[in-house]
Amino acid sequence: MHLQKRVLVTGGAGFLGSHLCERLLERGHDVLCVDNFYTGTKGNIVHLLNNPFFELHRHDITFPLFVEVDQIYNMACPASPVHYQNDPVQTTKVCVHGSINMLGLAKRLKARILQASTSEVYGDPTVHPQTEDYRGNVNPIGPRSCYDEGKRCAETLFFDYRRQHKLSIKVARIFNTYGPRMHPNDGRVVSNFIVQALLNKPLTVFGDGSQTRSFCYVDDMVEGLIRLMESPEDVTGPINLGNPDEFTIMELAELVLDLTGSRSQIRYEPLPKDDPVRRRPDITRARQILGWAPTVPLREGLRKTIDYFDNFLRERGLADGGAAAEHRNSAGF
Repeated sequence: MHLQKRVLVTGGAGFLGSHLCERLLERGHDVLCVDNFYTGTKGNIVHLLNNPFFELHRHDITFPLFVEVDQIYNMACPASPVHYQNDPVQTTKVCVHGSINMLGLAKRLKARILQASTSEVYGDPTVHPQTEDYRGNVNPIGPRSCYDEGKRCAETLFFDYRRQHKLSIKVARIFNTYGPRMHPNDGRVVSNFIVQALLNKPLTVFGDGSQTRSFCYVDDMVEGLIRLMESPEDVTGPINLGNPDEFTIMELAELVLDLTGSRSQIRYEPLPKDDPVRRRPDITRARQILGWAPTVPLREGLRKTIDYFDNFLRERGLADGGAAAEHRNSAGF
């Protein structure tokens, strides 16, 4: 009946969701973006509003939603500790009640649904790198558990709907992702370092900076999500999506300082409770099943992200007139 796929993206005005909406439109789909704007912003999707195949609907998915679509990307949930710990009860509700509502919608429509899960389901891992069959080391009563356990419960619900109702599901475990449209105050290390460097403020390093992360550029992540959604019916996941290149936090700080030409110093703070010491995905399944692997090196992705934040801050009168861009040009970037 419909030549175009009608695709629902919950959390579509967020950092990752807005890039996903953009890519789906480029692929010729009819996109319904649903967001309650707790962390998402209209600025992320304002350039899409004039597209006749894009629709924006303000809605909180902890309440039922009645629409007609062919596919659902369930991206809605605050993803940074600053935001999900600000209202931990609501975070758990979004993960659990929100998933139940979206799964119920998918069941009624017989639509395929993808859950944006997270590497946080592994907690502070005792296995390195993390494979999908590792069951994790999560504190169920700590300050991060609203998100960690909320996402773990969401995965449970997805697979129970698969077993009980034969629902077509996909579960992606997303590792650290960065790029343009990140929230400047989300507390995540890439946005923190870039904003602090551009403002020549001290870069906040928690612990001694030896803890590691793996950083995936947003364009690569969106490609992985779409490939998972379009994979054969029997491919349910969970599948790790992330960049297997591992960096210490100090290495990231030094790279940001180099790319921005910032005068910032390093300021050390105590390591937050339950903060993972090492984090790196094993993406063997993604390579073999989806033919997917990241292609954007960290240095290249950081340059694009720095340009975005440099413009963002200058437009608000907070930066020094594009000094970072001038530094990069003079350095041959």
